[in-house]
Amino acid sequence: MKVPMLDLHAQYEPLMKDIRANLEKVFSTHHYIMGEQVKELEEKMQKYLGIKHAIGCASGTDALVIAIKALGIGEGDEVITTPFTFFATASSIWRNHAKPVFVDIDPQTFNIDPDQIEAAITPKTKAIMPVHLFGQSADMDRIMAIARKHNLKVIEDNAQGIGCTWDGKMSCSFGDIGTLSFFPSKNLGAMGDAGLCLTNDDELAAKLRQLRVHGENPKYFHKWVGFNSRLDTLQAAVLLVKLDALADWSKARRANAEFYDSELDNVDGIITPYIDPKAVSIYNQYTLICERRDELMKYLQDKGIGCAVYYPLPLHLQECFSDLGYKEGDMPAAEALAQQVLSIPIYPELTLEQKQYVTDSIKEFYAKGE
Repeated sequence: MKVPMLDLHAQYEPLMKDIRANLEKVFSTHHYIMGEQVKELEEKMQKYLGIKHAIGCASGTDALVIAIKALGIGEGDEVITTPFTFFATASSIWRNHAKPVFVDIDPQTFNIDPDQIEAAITPKTKAIMPVHLFGQSADMDRIMAIARKHNLKVIEDNAQGIGCTWDGKMSCSFGDIGTLSFFPSKNLGAMGDAGLCLTNDDELAAKLRQLRVHGENPKYFHKWVGFNSRLDTLQAAVLLVKLDALADWSKARRANAEFYDSELDNVDGIITPYIDPKAVSIYNQYTLICERRDELMKYLQDKGIGCAVYYPLPLHLQECFSDLGYKEGDMPAAEALAQQVLSIPIYPELTLEQKQYVTDSIKEFYAKGE
């Protein structure tokens, strides 16, 4: 049996008729840049997430870069974030000529540890950037309390968590700006790159809209040097169709997670994902903490089961950030988990037979004890 890490064929097959029809609407107008589907998607996303402003851009990475720029963060400033995340989280800070300051993670949730944030604050700190990793919200109550106490901005990197909640409140609605990625492998993925910024602040929304089009307003008049980062009309047309399925996909991912939790709960050698009681995860990944991780990964791959390591080297140890002065041992939880985590297939279209094959294979590996 083959169980891919993600099956886009299964995801797209029931949607292609509607997607093609939406693409044909774009072809009929030839409005490929900032066409009406972009505005329609922004409005639909505002309603879905209950957030006042949605501003489309070219990618999730661009959404972060533009968000930091819109908050006036730049040369000499510091932004506190997590080292256990995709590279764009820190690179977006660096690209704005600011300094990423890393804080270790909670070893249960994999998200930034609120207990360690205040110790990292300096007079140069301007913002906190939590990441809702693997689809589970960070502890936004405590993060927002710290931000208010120290007069800091908050940018929610929600590339992996569209629709996840904290204490009943939607992610991206806590901080000053939230960002989304629609990379094809995400829970809501485009047919290419696409991203979104979200905010309840009218002035920030106006600035974000201006920055994504070279900083111009009106046309050919530039208050700032902005970016060429517009959400492609064709991608918006695709996402409009897929957004209607997102809530059901999220439910299916949670159901798959419950199956894995039940089947793997008592397997010696692994720890199943911990979800905080205040959080509702959308399981962008289902990530195990494993003994003999690399051996297990090879065993599963040899049996045709997709699996992946997110992330093998924490950002504070990446060569490009060596000038920041971090060393091994500075972030013990992130460093330890980078050697132990393994994500297994969790996509909504998994069959019962596929899920059973995955869990049986994991049990077999640990039962052998080789």
